[in-house]
Amino acid sequence: MSEHAVDLPDDPAVLKAMITALQAENARIGSENAKMVVTLRVHDQLVQALRLRIAKLQKLAFGKSSEKIEREIEQLELALEDLLVAVAEDDEAPIDEGQNEPAAGDLSAPALRRRPRVSDATPRELDPGTCCPDCGGDLRVVGEDVSELLDMIAAQMKVVQIARIKKSCRRCERIVQEPAPSRPIPGSMAGPNLLAHVLVSKFDDHLPLYRQHEIFARMGADIPETTLVGWCGRAMRTLSPLIERIEAGIMGSDLLHADDTPIRVLDRSLRDKGLGKGVRQGRIWAYVRDQRPWAGSAPPGAIYYFAPDWKEEHVLTHLANARGILQADGYKGYAKLYAHEPDGAPRLREAACWAHLRRDFHDFWTSTKSEIAREALDRIGKLYDIERDINGQPADVRHAARQKHSLPKVEAFFTWSEQQLLRIPGKSNLAKAFRYGLNRREAFSLFLADGRVAIDNNPAERALRPIGIGRKNWLFAGADTGAETLARAMTIIETAKLNGLDPQAYLADILNRIHDHKISRLGELLPCWGGRLPAASQCAIVSSLKFSIKGDRPWNRLFELAWIRQKAFFNCMA
Repeated sequence: MSEHAVDLPDDPAVLKAMITALQAENARIGSENAKMVVTLRVHDQLVQALRLRIAKLQKLAFGKSSEKIEREIEQLELALEDLLVAVAEDDEAPIDEGQNEPAAGDLSAPALRRRPRVSDATPRELDPGTCCPDCGGDLRVVGEDVSELLDMIAAQMKVVQIARIKKSCRRCERIVQEPAPSRPIPGSMAGPNLLAHVLVSKFDDHLPLYRQHEIFARMGADIPETTLVGWCGRAMRTLSPLIERIEAGIMGSDLLHADDTPIRVLDRSLRDKGLGKGVRQGRIWAYVRDQRPWAGSAPPGAIYYFAPDWKEEHVLTHLANARGILQADGYKGYAKLYAHEPDGAPRLREAACWAHLRRDFHDFWTSTKSEIAREALDRIGKLYDIERDINGQPADVRHAARQKHSLPKVEAFFTWSEQQLLRIPGKSNLAKAFRYGLNRREAFSLFLADGRVAIDNNPAERALRPIGIGRKNWLFAGADTGAETLARAMTIIETAKLNGLDPQAYLADILNRIHDHKISRLGELLPCWGGRLPAASQCAIVSSLKFSIKGDRPWNRLFELAWIRQKAFFNCMA
């Protein structure tokens, strides 16, 4: 026996009391440990929230952030989200859904739990009726108790049967029947909402077709991948006239933003020849018209083109008929477009991007903490402060403000840049940044002379962000034709988004109506073209058909769908 066992009392009652006391002590210690764990989580949550707040304040202080800062913010947001979930898992108190939200701009306020917002059209009442359940007398309203429950109606797959009744004339025996309504794809059973969902999921949500096949299978509909491929191709063919109209409208503008980004494309010929892994690098070009910053009347839009390489001949073809101003980066392929024609005037005037110039200084400052680079950032930042105040103003107002406030700062910047080149090593990256600006001084100063010109090329860069996001999901295009289809699909989807439309509702509307629409009035179907918004702008349920549903199919059931869009999408089939 151990030494401690000898000291224990022999009375069972005393032993039971001691065991009970030890158990209570262990429970107390366990409770304290649990509280400490929760406290530590809350502390970590606070730390991550403060770090996130500091990162965002740095972004505001220093203007456009680098990719490194953007990634840091994203990582901090993810870390904070994980901590919030962990704390909420152990929290047994009722969930605070933000009844009293802090005032906007209150930096001392904790992270908001914003109250979920629901549409006013959402059903809210549980009405007991008009008769008393006891005596049958009339009921009158004396008040109400209101509580809210936010829920999601799971998506459902339905087979819609269109019944066309045949009638015969009692006098002449003529058979009368309404013609069959047109379909987005003739001879196909795919409805407009289904096609719109597949297109947006693939080209905007970057969900490959094989994953959509798996999702549809969980919903009870076995749609082969080959069928989905065919639907995408035929739907894009149906939308081709609209895409061509968008291209004609955008490329006819006298002020365009342009940029490009790489895209990997499978090339089996390279693999057969033993060259690389059978993947080569193509290019996606984006051309954007956005007159909103200067209150222009033309609707915004974006056009995408695919090219198998980065040769200048592609941009020369894209912009063969373009005239006016082109705002782009320093890609050498644009040089011929800026050359003077026989009449002495250039076909396109170059508007340089101050964001590109600022990025060069920012990269050098990040790596060296150079005071000269820091001053360059401060000088450029003051130009952006002016632009922030005049954004959305008419062109003449912007021009006047720039002449008064921006012109002296731009001239002072280039004079200062010439002075700094004499003080720094000529082969340094800082010197290259200064020479880049000085060699394109006229292009960097064009925004001062024309109130329509933006200070940077951010509209085109924003238009290419979906491509960068998509590359993380599909890695590469299956062929040149696939990349071309991607470019054409993004043209109509991103243009719809630029005009404030839900691309899925818009495509469903268009696919439902396009075959019955007069070709001479096809412009009415364009997103906000011709001064008319399509019905999809209100994300309304679009249906011009009167049909009846006869019976249910095995897959006409409700299935829960945990997906990125988190909404019911076949809302036209009720």
